[in-house]
Amino acid sequence: MTQLHTGDQLDHYRIEGVAARSGMASIFRGVDLDTGQQVAIKVPHPEMEGDPVFYERFHREEEIGQKLEHPGVTKVIRDQGRSRVYLVMEWIEGRLLRQMLAGQRFSADRAVRIAIRVCDALEYIHSQGVVHRDLKPENIMAGAADEIKLIDFGLASGGARRLTFGKLSQIMGTPDYISPEQVEGKRGDARSDIYALGVILYEMLTGRTPFQGSNPFAVMHDRLVNHPIPPREIEPEISPELQEIIYRALERDPRNRYASAREFRQDLERPDRVGVTERLELRDWKWRREPIARRLLFYAVLTLIPVLVFGLMLYVARHA
Repeated sequence: MTQLHTGDQLDHYRIEGVAARSGMASIFRGVDLDTGQQVAIKVPHPEMEGDPVFYERFHREEEIGQKLEHPGVTKVIRDQGRSRVYLVMEWIEGRLLRQMLAGQRFSADRAVRIAIRVCDALEYIHSQGVVHRDLKPENIMAGAADEIKLIDFGLASGGARRLTFGKLSQIMGTPDYISPEQVEGKRGDARSDIYALGVILYEMLTGRTPFQGSNPFAVMHDRLVNHPIPPREIEPEISPELQEIIYRALERDPRNRYASAREFRQDLERPDRVGVTERLELRDWKWRREPIARRLLFYAVLTLIPVLVFGLMLYVARHA
């Protein structure tokens, strides 16, 4: 397939310009020549069209996008008789949350406002039996008044294959927002989206994600065994109640997390009702577990034991 350029016609759409590009697809700003409606057209790169995994993801995004009807979710427009593989979506004026976060923190009021709106969208899609499973700032569009739209449902539930750790690193890039249960190869449910939103809220407030590493494996290791820096250590203006809300969303065991986006939203709306608890996370966050380093230290100690025993015996013999 040939590449598209501004002014080209794709069936009954005219390409007006490029809105975004990724490693797998380009999104063009276009016009429906029949209705005059402005639309977004997502076209996979030619080399991706024959990839069965990508095709499955692309088809799932179309299927789910046509099913959902909510102001916080991007609508996929039904379109028949296409000459190639592409998606037609409503055009959204705004920027990706990732672009808005570049190099800055949000005020607590703004971060909470955005998180509440994401909760509303999550509550809706979960009620429709859909779990996003790839919630991150790159998949949230925000308008001038911080109204939001969830985008890219290519990895959402609904017949999707189970994601393994290897697939996460290959398909989704650096897994900063993936829940621990997904890393362990489980499918994930609504609480996985809640975990991801907890990470996003932490990032909006502090300017960094809670878990760090030089590669996806290191990030996942940090997430599974360590506690993040408490948000108030980075930004003291964060209230104890808001910090507690973040911790409830980031519980490693999904059974201890918010059970629903509605519960998460209710605490964000009324933080004065949130009880602050004594947490190990607040006390032990500086202690970092590094299994490889600890193992090397263990072996080093084992090696030194005979030396110490010999030295002790020599000392006793000389002073007997």
